Order: sequence, then C-alpha cells, then structure tokens
Amino acid sequence: MRSNTTRAGAALLMTGALVVATSAMVVAQSPAAGGNVAYLSASSANTWLAASKVAMDAVAAANGITITEFDAQFNADLQTTQLQDAIASGQYQGLIVAALNGVGLLPDLQAAAANGTKIVGLNQIIGPALDTADPQDPAILASVLAPPLRSGQRLGELTLKACEGIDPCNVVYFYGIKGIPLDNALKQGFDEITAANPAITVVAEGEGQYLGPDVAMTAMQDIITATPEFDVVVGSDQAIQGVVLALSDAGKTAKVIGLGGSAPALAGVADGTWFGDVMGAPATEGRLAMEAMVLALADGTAMGGVDPLTTLPDEGLVTLDNVGSFTAEWNG
Repeated sequence: MRSNTTRAGAALLMTGALVVATSAMVVAQSPAAGGNVAYLSASSANTWLAASKVAMDAVAAANGITITEFDAQFNADLQTTQLQDAIASGQYQGLIVAALNGVGLLPDLQAAAANGTKIVGLNQIIGPALDTADPQDPAILASVLAPPLRSGQRLGELTLKACEGIDPCNVVYFYGIKGIPLDNALKQGFDEITAANPAITVVAEGEGQYLGPDVAMTAMQDIITATPEFDVVVGSDQAIQGVVLALSDAGKTAKVIGLGGSAPALAGVADGTWFGDVMGAPATEGRLAMEAMVLALADGTAMGGVDPLTTLPDEGLVTLDNVGSFTAEWNG
C-alpha cells in the first residue's frame, strides 16, 4: 500500500503549495491530466469534507481538471440519484466518491467503470469490509481513508487510558449519525477494545450529526440532566466541541476524547481541556484522492488503498505527551 503511494508520488511533478488550516500541502501536477470530475460529497456542509475539497481543488487546478460537486446532505438515497445522474450525463471522466452507502453504490460504480470512468473513494468505505483502506472492487482505482473500524478501535484505546484507575468508569458515547455504516463500524471498533476493561460502561448515547457543536451541545445538556454521573465523553471533534461547552455551562468536568485531529482538538489536548484525540488528516486525504485521480485519468494507474494515519506518530493517538508532534489540517 505504501509502495503504491511512493510510486505515484514519484510520477508526479511537484509544483506548488497550498495551506489548509495549519498544514502546508504540496500540489502535484501531471502533464497528461485534464478532464471533468464529479465529486459526490456526503455533505458539503461537513467541515471535514470541506477541508478535503480545498485540497482537491488545488490539485485539480494545477492539472487542468474541473470539479463539479454534488451535495448529498447526508442523504444516501439522494446520493444514489446524484451518482446515477452524473453517470448518465456522460460529462465526467472521473468520479470521486465520499459514499454514504458504499455497498449500495457499487453496482452503479461498476457500470461506470466498465464504460471507462475512473473512480476514487474518499474518506468512506465503498464495499462491505469496514476494516481496510484497500479498494474492495476492481472498479475502484484508489481508496483514501482511515478504516472506520480501526478509528473506533483507536477511540477505544484512548478510552482505556482515560479509564485507568476508575471503577466504575461511566462513558457517554456520541455517534455522528447513528445507524449509518460509518458510525456502526466506529462503535463496533470502540466496543471491541473497551470490552477489555469490565469497569467501562456506556451509560448514555448522543448524536452530533457531524455538522458543528450546536447539536451535540443540546444533546449533552439533556444527558447531563438525565444521566449526571459520567467520567468520559467520546465523539467526533465537532461533537466534543459542543460537549465541552455544555460541561462548562453546567459546571461539570469529564475526560473528553475526540476523533478528527482538528485545531480545537489539538489545542484542547495541549491545554488539558481534552484528554485525547484520534488524529485525522482531511486535507491530506483530499490531496491524495485527487492525485490518484490525476494518475488514473492520465494512464489508468491504480494507486490502491491509503490510510494516512498509519504513518503518524503513535498511529494517530494524540495525548498530552505527544500533541506537539501533530499539526491540524482543519478547524473542526
């Protein structure tokens, strides 16, 4: 997997730089690029995917590629319709897909690939296996993401650390959108790891919807009223920002653990407001996905699967001890 990335990088002429949030990023250019690419976004309002899109735009502009974004608004049925419309239009030589229902989209993607369309997966699994970044069908030439099952396990590993010496250790768990494949896999991975400590119990659940702190803040206020005894709160960075506000307003404390590696998360870990965070790299994901598309359009190169977190210190587990080793790529 890493050798494919290295080979792909060597084939590209590095020509410029783009700053996304606090992270510098090199823009790749290929003389044989160009074309129209449809970007099937899970949600244009999602701040993570917005950071990915900025990085994609920079690589696309350097290579003469025009991107058309389709906003699914976290609606899997709408995304299926948008994908079918994009394919039927015949306007796009490539598709970059942040899938809401990776299994459900496969038949349409397979048909598009059979007609020569180049397909790259971004941030979300396309296929049934939720523990790998590798493409699960020949139609997918590249897949750039942190496998959600592994991300959930990473959350669980930080929760084990947070619960050391606490018995019982009561945890509030925040889903992004409960019931979607991503969140099912995150919770599965979390449960697998935390099962090692029988003192850990999830006493309440919330939902943040991946859109910012407001929804999670309201949910956490309700949880504080209904379930006032808890030690740890776990969720996406957007949700944890809302959780911290709710805890502050209520005069309560807890060890909070985020998922995303946003600027507020790293600042919170550094000042002790957050216990820890699972690092994320949305700008890197966006850059790598578009570089994969550049190669695919140029000569059909398949970059394969790339999990950006595997190259990070401590596999992306951010704590007070190592937070200085990480740089945020988005603002949460």
